[in-house]
Amino acid sequence: MRAVLFDFDGTLANTLPLCIHAFQVVFKTFDYKDLSSQKVKAMFGPSETGIIRNHLNYEDKDQAIELYYSVYEKEHHRFVEVSREINDLILFLKEHDVKLGIVTGKARRSLDISLNALRMDGYFDTMITGDDVAKPKPDPEGLLIALEQLNERTEESIFLGDSDADIIAGLKANIYTAGVHWLPDGQTEEFTVIPDSAFVTVNEFLDFLKLGVLNQ
Repeated sequence: MRAVLFDFDGTLANTLPLCIHAFQVVFKTFDYKDLSSQKVKAMFGPSETGIIRNHLNYEDKDQAIELYYSVYEKEHHRFVEVSREINDLILFLKEHDVKLGIVTGKARRSLDISLNALRMDGYFDTMITGDDVAKPKPDPEGLLIALEQLNERTEESIFLGDSDADIIAGLKANIYTAGVHWLPDGQTEEFTVIPDSAFVTVNEFLDFLKLGVLNQ
């Protein structure tokens, strides 16, 4: 295995509660709507800007988008904690010369906020966001772009994600696809599409790597 691609929200960081909160503030402020967590999750797929442009009735979308990012940045420290296990996993992979990538529906702006806040910037060789694709997951476009940028083959790569859209995208791209439920707030409690592997702790994935998938 030469490359590991990660989803971000719910996979590398427990940011979903923050994302949901920021959307709830936006829709309450501009459309006077109280959205449940499930209703917010049902809109996921496009980037944050895409969600707001597609679903918000308020005319000034740009104003709403700026409020989203303001809430996301100001409240980040309150909602999202650093995961030592995930940071150790990233360092372990880097020490073994594995190329790392992120393929996320997030916009670049919010991804940069999170990477900086969690001190994870600088570790990834490619980052494909919702701003970089025409078709978000479950379409495999972002994964295929990431592998092209890394100059790696699908058969020597693995993709990890926490949602059905992640699993479908990975399988469509013919990448070994792992479903993860190792953070408190994932997008799905159970996968409706069966991944190649599933992990409920980071240590399980590390054991999987050490059992021969990763060259020692």
